[in-house]
Amino acid sequence: MEREKLGSRMGFILLSAGCAIGIGNVWRFPYITGLYGGSAFVLFYLFFLVTMGIPVMTMEFAVGRASRKSIIKSYTKLEKPGQKWHLHGYLGMAGNYLLMMFYTTVAGWMLYYFYQMLTGRFAGKDAEQVGVMFQDMLGDPLVLTVSMVIIVVSGILICSAGLQKGVERITKIMMSLLLLIIVILAIHGMTLEGGMEGLKFYLKPDFKRMKEIGIWETVTAAMNQAFFTLSLGIGAMAIFGSYIDKKRTLLGEAVNIAVLDTFVALVSGLIIFPTCFAFGISPDAGPQLIFVTLPNVFNSMAGGRIWGTLFFIFMTFAAFSTILAVFENIISCCMDLFHWDRKRACMVNLVVLIVLSLPCVFGYNIWSSFQPFGEGTAVLDLEDFAVSNVILPIGSLCYLLFCVTRYGWGFDAYLEEANTGTGLKMPKWIRFYVSYILPVLLVLLIILGWIG
Repeated sequence: MEREKLGSRMGFILLSAGCAIGIGNVWRFPYITGLYGGSAFVLFYLFFLVTMGIPVMTMEFAVGRASRKSIIKSYTKLEKPGQKWHLHGYLGMAGNYLLMMFYTTVAGWMLYYFYQMLTGRFAGKDAEQVGVMFQDMLGDPLVLTVSMVIIVVSGILICSAGLQKGVERITKIMMSLLLLIIVILAIHGMTLEGGMEGLKFYLKPDFKRMKEIGIWETVTAAMNQAFFTLSLGIGAMAIFGSYIDKKRTLLGEAVNIAVLDTFVALVSGLIIFPTCFAFGISPDAGPQLIFVTLPNVFNSMAGGRIWGTLFFIFMTFAAFSTILAVFENIISCCMDLFHWDRKRACMVNLVVLIVLSLPCVFGYNIWSSFQPFGEGTAVLDLEDFAVSNVILPIGSLCYLLFCVTRYGWGFDAYLEEANTGTGLKMPKWIRFYVSYILPVLLVLLIILGWIG
C-alpha cells in the first residue's frame, strides 16, 4: 500500500502545531507566567524551548521522514539487526492511547461549555450558581459521556476521510479560525477598562516576584513548560514527518512550529490577564478559572455571551487539534502494524477509544471515591501524570539517544536526514551538546517530574 502524503507544507506545519497547541497553552501557560515573574519567566521558557524542545523535535521528525513509518515500524526500519529500540514504539503507542483517555473527556467539557454559552444557559447566574453548574456537569456521567462520544466520533470521521481530504483539510480550517479568534479575543481583552494593569502584570519582568518563589523553581517550571508544550516523545510529531517530502530541512520546520505554539500560548495570556484584572479576579485559579470564573466574567461583560461563545469554541479547537493529530498517529500505527486499511483502523479505534475514555468520565461521578493522589484528585490526574511525567519525557530521551549514539541510528545518519533540503541547518558542533548535555537535562526533567 502506497504511503499517503500531506498535500502542502502549510498542512504539515498546521497539523504539527495543532498537535502541540492544546488546552495547556491556554490555561496553564498564562497562569505560570504570572506566577513566576511575567516576562522574566518567558525568557527562561524561550531559552529552554530553543535548547531542549526544538532539537528533540527535529529528531522525531527525522526518524519519521527517514523511515516513512509510524512509531513502532519506524524504529524497526532504522535500527540495526538485534537492537530493541522498537520496544519504545509500544510505550509510545500506549502514551497516545493514554493521552486520549482523558483528553477526549476534557475536550468534551469545552464543547459542552460552548453549547451552554451559545444557548445562554449562564445568563443571570451568579458566581456560586456557575460553580454549581460546573459540579453538576462533572457529576452527570450521561452529559460527560455524550460530550466525549461526540468528540471521538467527530475525530474518527475526519480521520476516516483520509489524510489530505480529512485531517489536513479540517485542521487547516480549524487552525486558521483558532488563530483569528484568539487575536480578536486578545484585542478585546486589552481594550477593557483596567485591562492594561493585567498587561503590565503579564509582560513586565518582575525579578522580585521570581526571587520570592525561587530562581531554581522558576528555571524548573520554564524547562517543564518549554518541553511538554511540544507533545514530544510519543511519535505524534514523527508521524507527520513520515508524510512530508525532503524539500525543507527539519530545523526550519521545527522552529516554525515552536513559534506558532508559543504565539498561541503568549496571546492566550493577552486574553486571560487583561480580562481578569479588568474584573478584579485572580488569574491563578487553574481549571476553576476556565470553567467557573470566566463564565462569570463574560456574564458581566457587554456582549459577554458572544465573547464567551468565541472563547469556548477557541478552547474546543485547541483541544480538538491535538485530538486529530494523535488519532492520526494511532490509526497510522494500526495500519502499519496490522496491515489494515484506513476505514478498518478507524472503526476499530472508534470503539476502543470510547471504551478507554470511560474511566476518566466516571472518575468524577460513579468512581469518584477513587482518589489516586489524595483528596480532590481523580482518574484524570493519574492518567495525566503517567503521560506527562513518565511516557513523554522517557519517550523523548529514547528518541534523543536513538539519534545520537552509535548503539542506535547514529548522529551522522540523523544529521544527514535533518539537513536534507533548503532552510536552517543543524550545525555539526551541536553533536557534543545533544550527546552529553541534553540527555542529562532530560534525565533531570524526569527526576524533577517524579519528585514534584
